[in-house]
Formats: sequence, structure tokens, C-alpha cells
Amino acid sequence: MRIGIDIGGTKLAAIALDADGRERARLRQPVPTSFDDVIDAVADVVDRLEAGGARAPGVGISLPGIITRDHEISMIVNLPWLEGTPLRQVLEARLGRPVALANDANCFALSEATDGAGRGAEVVFGVILGTGVGGALVVRGEIVVGANATAGEWGHNPWPTPGAGGVPCTCGRFAQGCVETWLNGAALARDYAALGGGEATAEDIAARAEAGDAQAADAIARYAERLAQALAAVINMLDPDAIVLGGGLSKIGALYRLVPAAWGKHASVARPVTRLVRARFGPESGLRGAARLSPKPISAAGGSS
Repeated sequence: MRIGIDIGGTKLAAIALDADGRERARLRQPVPTSFDDVIDAVADVVDRLEAGGARAPGVGISLPGIITRDHEISMIVNLPWLEGTPLRQVLEARLGRPVALANDANCFALSEATDGAGRGAEVVFGVILGTGVGGALVVRGEIVVGANATAGEWGHNPWPTPGAGGVPCTCGRFAQGCVETWLNGAALARDYAALGGGEATAEDIAARAEAGDAQAADAIARYAERLAQALAAVINMLDPDAIVLGGGLSKIGALYRLVPAAWGKHASVARPVTRLVRARFGPESGLRGAARLSPKPISAAGGSS
């Protein structure tokens, strides 16, 4: 049995998978708001998932932030009570088994590369398109974390077209905006309003486009062109077999037709064979990916080797 836990900004979710990836149990509760309470909550959900069943050899945990390849927290988003703490070591001592920590986007990509929409692909790039924009890289079934624990952080690169304008990113690094500021839900909403469609959420715009709204269809076409341009850079650098889209904007069906039709204009090859696919497990991918993590054995000194 495998156990995965997703600690997000508002909830703590846990899942137990069998050896074939079938879900055996699931739990969900509000996220604790102190370090000690997080430790207690994780121990409690592990006990409940294992009640009357098999013992998981290790536990994987998905977190929002930068997690090093040694499973240490470098930076964490919206969970300040975990910043700078020895979370992994304390959990290993409490649970009596190895614990692996990983960034939530990395867990998403790992899940989709293992038994999701990217299954069978050697190189999978996972993309989150929502309020924020993120990315993650999995090669031959293994997360690529990188020397700085930022591999796949595609959303906070500067927008590739010089002088394109745009809005400043919340990261504060690029005045003309990051990829995120051009491809998040707010960017689609701004475009729709500029075309005369008025205020609407990305979900509403997608629905209106399907219902024949010309401004909505135009806004989505413009968004798809921008996404194609940004993903062409990923194709040029990483040459993935599959790019898997997750997040709220991944539900826009037209993207899977429009983006591959356009990205050849920006890539180094005219007709990339990279597949663009929608995540099989959607918002569950991060949780399932946490269960797919492979914790390192605990050394005799008490920490992971």
C-alpha cells in the first residue's frame, strides 16, 4: 500500500493506493495551523488509513513551495508555520518510517507520468494553468528537481516576446510580466474584457465560447496562441514526449486543438510530435503523485540516507 498526503493552503487530504494504483481510502480535513498540529494530523490520518489493513513502507507528502531533492523545505507558500522546520525528520521519527516531501506541481507531473495522461512517455512536462502557472518535469518516471529545486518552474520566466507589455507579476522580478501573467485565469479574463465581453471568469468565458459567443471564442484563440508560444520554448529546451495540462484552464477543450496547431510557428521544428493532453486525474493528481513518491530509507543516524 502507498500513502500520499497533500498539505495545501486550506486542506489536508490523504489517499491510500494499492499496488495497482487503485484507491483504497481517502480522508480530508482543514489544514492545521501550527507545526505540532500538522505532525499530529499526519500521524492521525496515516493511522486511520492503515486501520485494519497493510502498513505502508513510507509516506509521501505534497507541499506548495520549493522542496529540495533531499526532501527539505526551502520555501513554502501559504503555510508559514512550516517554513524552516525539520518537517521530514520529525515525521519520520513519529511514524517510524521514511517520509518524502515534494512540490505539489512535481507530484502532479509524477502522477500523470505514472498512470495518467502521460503514461508510457519517457519525458513528461506537467503544466498547471489556473490562478497561478507552474510546471514540473518527469523523466523516465522520476521527478527532476534540479540543483536549485526549481526545475520546471516555467511560469516565472519572463514573457518571451520583448516589448510585449503585460502586467507585473506578483513575484516582483520582471516589469513586463512573467509567463504566468499572460497565461493565468486573470489574463484570459482581461483579454475577454478588452474585446468587449465584460467581466467574466475563465470558466464562464469557456462556456460562452462553446455557446457561440464571438468575443469569448476570440479571447480563447488569443490565449491559445500565447500558450503555444510559451510551450514552444519548453519543446525547444526539453523536447518532451507529452505535455500534460492541469488546473482550471485545462478544462478548455479548444486548447488541445488550437495550441498544437500553432506551436510549430515558434518551435525549432515546424511540426512538433509532442502530445498535448489533459490530465487524467485532474485535481487529484497531486495527491496521487504524493503516494507515488519513493522515500529514501532512514539511516542509522535517524535521518534519510
